[in-house]
Amino acid sequence: MKDKVCLITGATSGIGRATAFALARLGGTVVVHGRNPEKCETTVNAIRQETGNPHVETLVADLASLKDTRRLAQEFMARHPQLHVLVNNAGLSLRHRKESAEGYELMFAVNHLAHFLLTNLLLDTIVASAPARIINVSSGLHKYVKLDLADLQMTRKFSAMRGYGVSKLANVMFTNELARRLAGLGVTVNAMNPGMTATNIGMEEGGIFSASKKLMDRIMGRSAEQGADTVILLATSPEVAGVSGKYFENRKAIASSAITYDADACRRLWEISAELVGLKQTVSAGSGGGR
Repeated sequence: MKDKVCLITGATSGIGRATAFALARLGGTVVVHGRNPEKCETTVNAIRQETGNPHVETLVADLASLKDTRRLAQEFMARHPQLHVLVNNAGLSLRHRKESAEGYELMFAVNHLAHFLLTNLLLDTIVASAPARIINVSSGLHKYVKLDLADLQMTRKFSAMRGYGVSKLANVMFTNELARRLAGLGVTVNAMNPGMTATNIGMEEGGIFSASKKLMDRIMGRSAEQGADTVILLATSPEVAGVSGKYFENRKAIASSAITYDADACRRLWEISAELVGLKQTVSAGSGGGR
């Protein structure tokens, strides 16, 4: 990974943090994203000290805000003319329905819309850096929900599992559509399921919901390093250098839910997402670049 620039969202804990450590050990320039400045600095210092890699830095932004997401992209591009690995990892799981600053259901806003926007804003840089790789961290829960394109904000019917599952389903559909649009440009895009992993996700609201998550993690959860293993494979391994538009679990490409193979549905989700985040121009098949 020497001379490779990597950006990892949600990299101050859990899978993102484990990924940042691994890529730094391999010699990459690692940009740690988080929303808490103190946690970001602590993480960067720990990675530098443990790996001996001085090329680790931080960018702070709140992905619950599309305005802040745009600033994140601008600050990254001001520092780095290249981006070889983008890991869209940051995630949010909530028990109750909440809205972002722009008025979107918060899990959908953070887990999907922010990463859709960030990726599109960075696409010119990524394509110019080819060969490059994009990894979207999804969840096996995406297989247990149905997508209602007419009510993506779930104003009519909301549950914690459905809200989270829909956002993770959107991750896989975004992966497949982006892979189609980037075909032939030297950029691979894949999604992955880390499995049940002991992370901070689901701990945001406290109470019984968070206590139950903590207990399940203790009984059944993988370590963050185990959860990150497939991410690191997709980010670094020559074995998957030409693989794109796939869904991985335990280092293997497996089938995702049926709707993720529906080209029309994936395209329609892309179009709706672009409208919601205010992108007037996005990458078209074989063209590269976003606005």
